[in-house]
Amino acid sequence: MLPSYHKLLRDPLTLRLGMNIWPPYWGAGIVVQYIHPEFRQVRVALKDRILNRNYVGTHFGGSLFAMTDPFFMLMVMRSLDRTYLVWDKAAQITFIKPGKGTLIADMRVTAEDIEDIRQRTAEGQKYEREFSAEVRNQSGELVAKVIRTVYIRLKPEYRPQMQA
Repeated sequence: MLPSYHKLLRDPLTLRLGMNIWPPYWGAGIVVQYIHPEFRQVRVALKDRILNRNYVGTHFGGSLFAMTDPFFMLMVMRSLDRTYLVWDKAAQITFIKPGKGTLIADMRVTAEDIEDIRQRTAEGQKYEREFSAEVRNQSGELVAKVIRTVYIRLKPEYRPQMQA
């Protein structure tokens, strides 16, 4: 019997290796380089390949966007416990300059972020938290900014009961 996806998410190394052979990432040239042992940081690279270039020879914008999906959701899920619902809700990207060569996205969720989430959802309310990532080239120049909105809420059975 194969382990469930949730069990695979518990181990950063297994998740990293699994993501690197996942067809959408493999085909796009996206490589997960690092996942922090406590899921607080993820570093993803986008290799420059002929299959992920656009008409003018730079990286396809969709590949830059995909570099950050689904990592903020996963980092929040692993930083909380199974009493929470966590979903990607929305995302936006701003292209700053053409992407050439290998690109890097470094994403982080801090202990302060998690404490803020816990406080804002303690009474059972939903919270839509924005996280941002920068995509940079090998020279450290900013290529794109990505903002991802993550929906977080206690599961119904764990929400405090309203007093009449």
